[in-house]
Amino acid sequence: MYGSIFNFTIKPGHEDSLLKLLNLQGADKPDGMISWFLMNPDDKKEWIGVAVFESKEAYVKNANSPEQHQSFLQIMEHLEKEPTWTDGTYVISEIYS
Repeated sequence: MYGSIFNFTIKPGHEDSLLKLLNLQGADKPDGMISWFLMNPDDKKEWIGVAVFESKEAYVKNANSPEQHQSFLQIMEHLEKEPTWTDGTYVISEIYS
């Protein structure tokens, strides 16, 4: 599995608008995406996201798609600055249900 951990600095008062936007975009899952999460930490200003794809190839294909670019532009309207990204291979995963 491959993906990214990213940090968002949301403009004040834009939290609900960003969440609505992300929920609408979530209806169209990118090919190869396994899951993604967005956290509003208790002790930090920046929100933290995690995206998980089945492979690096699927991640890169999504990152380079015109649809993802348009989505990113819409998301940026609600952010103070561009997110920071840490891309890499997930070496251990456990899912409990």
